Amino acid sequence: MSGRRDLSAEARLIRVALGQEPADLLLLNARVVNVFTLSVDFCDVGIVGDRIAYLLPAGRESGEGVAEVLDLDGAYLAPALIDGHLHIESSMLTPPELAAAIVPHGTGTIIADPHEIANVVGSDGIDYMLELSRGLPLDVRIALPSSVPATPLDAAGAVLDAERLRPYYGRERVIGLAEVMDHAALFAGSADLLAKLADAPLIDGHGPGLTGRDLQAYVAAGCGSDHESTEAAEAREKLALGQWVMIRQGTAAPNLAALIELFEPPWDSRCLLVSDDRHPGDLLEDGHMDAALRLAIALGAEPLRALRMATLHAAQCFGLGDRGAVAPGRLADLISFASFEDFRVDRVWHRGRLVARGGELLARPAPMPSSAGWPVGWPAGWPVGWSQGDCAIRYARIFRSMNVGRLTERDFGVRFEETEKAALADGRLCLRAIELVPQSLLTQERLLPVRIREDLIPGVDPEQDVVRLAVLERHHGTGQFGFGYLHGYGLRSGAIASSIAHDSHNLIVAGCNERDMFLAAEAVIQMQGGLAVAEGGCVLGRLALPVAGLMSTEPAATVAAALEELKALARALGVAADIDPFMTLSFVSLPVIPDLRLLPRGLVLVREGRLLPPFEIAAP
Repeated sequence: MSGRRDLSAEARLIRVALGQEPADLLLLNARVVNVFTLSVDFCDVGIVGDRIAYLLPAGRESGEGVAEVLDLDGAYLAPALIDGHLHIESSMLTPPELAAAIVPHGTGTIIADPHEIANVVGSDGIDYMLELSRGLPLDVRIALPSSVPATPLDAAGAVLDAERLRPYYGRERVIGLAEVMDHAALFAGSADLLAKLADAPLIDGHGPGLTGRDLQAYVAAGCGSDHESTEAAEAREKLALGQWVMIRQGTAAPNLAALIELFEPPWDSRCLLVSDDRHPGDLLEDGHMDAALRLAIALGAEPLRALRMATLHAAQCFGLGDRGAVAPGRLADLISFASFEDFRVDRVWHRGRLVARGGELLARPAPMPSSAGWPVGWPAGWPVGWSQGDCAIRYARIFRSMNVGRLTERDFGVRFEETEKAALADGRLCLRAIELVPQSLLTQERLLPVRIREDLIPGVDPEQDVVRLAVLERHHGTGQFGFGYLHGYGLRSGAIASSIAHDSHNLIVAGCNERDMFLAAEAVIQMQGGLAVAEGGCVLGRLALPVAGLMSTEPAATVAAALEELKALARALGVAADIDPFMTLSFVSLPVIPDLRLLPRGLVLVREGRLLPPFEIAAP
């Protein structure tokens, strides 16, 4: 909720627009991008406080009495970019560190779904993200997680029903309900999910592969947008039913190239750009929304239409009528750049204040407290509504989120049933592998013969690109393990473990032998969350993510460097160069995208919500 506008500021804005008072900031000789008319106008722009007061043809303004005058000398001036859907946690950075990474790239507003941390620590995680995102040179709007847990089959750290979410709609910066993922519950008429939809002022969608009557029902329920389209035909069907289509360009799901035709009329009028999940190295080296724009333009998109999709359309989709354009009365969230051909942001203004220049933030946000220290240095004191005692409990929960019992090497082995042993002896035992689909979050089922290789877990076969997979419940200490196999990952030796495993973020481990899987898992547990690579009986590398097992407290450059070292180790062990070792692994347990996934309960066939055994006996 934005609250009432300051009437005195409103009156002054009007006087400045009328020319009765000087502006606070005057930007001269700007090539202003008009996202309404898809034109470029040579203008002087007057700003008062945090808003734009007027645009006049260049050369009309003398600058007399203006506190600050800046000649842009023909540079383009456009609204700051808006990311319509992302999970801050998936950057592995806290909100202040994410802001430091993306604001210099021109991002002014993000629509964040704290789904990841909420699945670990529930409403404490939402409160934490709201608090840590206050007072940044970036406007962080929160869409409440709709599915905690994502499905009844999953094992999350919390349950957030409609009653728990309802009070948040009175909180500042909470704008609606995030991606509705549990299609089965929706189509079955779940009373709790329907209550969530009824409470929400805005409903975001998540409908991979939905079509026909299922899609019609989904749209009828109020799900007004979708970011899961991977093919143009799928997106066109959603657009024809009135959904906003979010074109995603993330680390794990770079879908923009496949959807490039949507940048043309009439489809572009209901499309916007999002990142969803982007790792820190990609943010620092390639950029954020600016990287998506560069790619779109390089692929032939008309630059002004592409820019409109990253600004005005995102604002319209989320009812943010105060931004997304360079126009009187709009927030002075602005960027300047030299050309569209090589779209590189030079200056960034946040609410009329210059916050970044030349790719550098001018003043860093307050740092996040580390797990070792007490949060006295919280950016704005104790979180709103939390007593010191409350904060101690919640803070400890966020930084002590790994609740896994004692492990042994044998826990990662294979125990066959008697019938399976007999089938194995006859060569009729097959394993059910999760097969990765290249450049996609989708997976499919693959049946392969079980092979026995010396020093490897039964079924693991580097020649067939098959590794052992385990998902360990890590929230409540239940000791629940799910086991399966992964095909197409490329790992040929050693093991990789992570506490990032969408959506419930249990401990996921992929490996070739029991010893290395155990060591990698133990390393993650000891760090209270993170990533680890083990091989030859040694832990080769690790990255601590102590904030709910999802985020580091370090700056983006530090996290990116450590992550790149781990990726190099993973690739040295065989993971394919075109696969992100950790982000790809993190989605193998995501039970809301088809088709086969691994949860602590075991293998689940997503379309049917049905558990499957890891082995199958072939007919004689």
